[in-house]
Amino acid sequence: MSERFKVIDVDVHNEQNDSAFVPYLPEPWKSRVAAGGIGMAGSGYYSPVGVLRRDSVPPGGGKAGSDPDFMLKQLVEEYDMEYAILTGVIYNISATHDPDFAAAVCSAYNDYLIAEWLGKSRKFKGAMAVATQDPLLAAREIDRIGGHPDIVEVIISSAARMPLGHRYYHPIYEAAERNGLPLAIHPGAEGAGSSTPPTAAGYPSRYIEWHTCLSQMFMTHLVSMVCEGVFAKFPRLKVVLVEGGIAWLPGLMWRLDKNYKALRSTVPWLNRLPSQYIRDHCYVSTQPIEEPDNPQHLVDLFDMIDAENMILYSSDYPHWDFDPPTEILKKLKPEAKRKIFCENARALYNL
Repeated sequence: MSERFKVIDVDVHNEQNDSAFVPYLPEPWKSRVAAGGIGMAGSGYYSPVGVLRRDSVPPGGGKAGSDPDFMLKQLVEEYDMEYAILTGVIYNISATHDPDFAAAVCSAYNDYLIAEWLGKSRKFKGAMAVATQDPLLAAREIDRIGGHPDIVEVIISSAARMPLGHRYYHPIYEAAERNGLPLAIHPGAEGAGSSTPPTAAGYPSRYIEWHTCLSQMFMTHLVSMVCEGVFAKFPRLKVVLVEGGIAWLPGLMWRLDKNYKALRSTVPWLNRLPSQYIRDHCYVSTQPIEEPDNPQHLVDLFDMIDAENMILYSSDYPHWDFDPPTEILKKLKPEAKRKIFCENARALYNL
């Protein structure tokens, strides 16, 4: 960007060692984590570049992204950000098998987030995590934490046991709407533990395949949420599809609208085109932004669906594919940049 824009970053991963949760856990989970860690499932795919930026390791040691003060210096102050939405990584607990353990870990993380991060700077805002194995426990946690003034969102994993539109998950959406919180869906453990396979065809062999095909999960969840009537049932709910790409969205909206015209009798609770529900209720984050050889092609794609009103800037700090706000979307007009880098998020999160 040659101009200076205000920036709100909607996907900043505050990392931590498992031991950080121990003081916030009740027994028997406290002893379990103290002795052996959380044991959270990972994707199982080897990345030759790792996951975290090597230059984001704090001066005092620890994981990249684990020091609030260093994060403020390296990210927030470096790019003059107004706010950083802390998304953590604990949402991947939804790929484990024990619903009570997963719920306890999320509650401990949320207490840890409030106690040790959100008070460090007014620029830090939090996405509270819930596990999807037991939606009633998740709803209870949203009601417990959702009223905190620095909690601006609920975050869940896209690694799930079934498409996220199923009514099984509706208590989560009802609680998010009740508390006035958007719902973020984030990838990370697709194909692990109790999750479904990470692609529509099964399990790929390599990380590059797994990483590229993550958009398939988002396509499935979004179609499911629309067709199962989530947005008709919860008309004030907003959903943020984080780190799932953008370029696939126009084609999916066109295809779903086309099919709806012939098959609307199968989804009688919908009274508008599916694309209208998506435009009214959904946002996508920029990272990882698809970057065609001709940047104008991406601009044209945005224009097709009025995407500038649906996109939120995200850096994915401190991950290897970090996108600084100065290096992306340079071909957009100033008004579109202003919306994407700041104003859409400001309105969504009431900042």
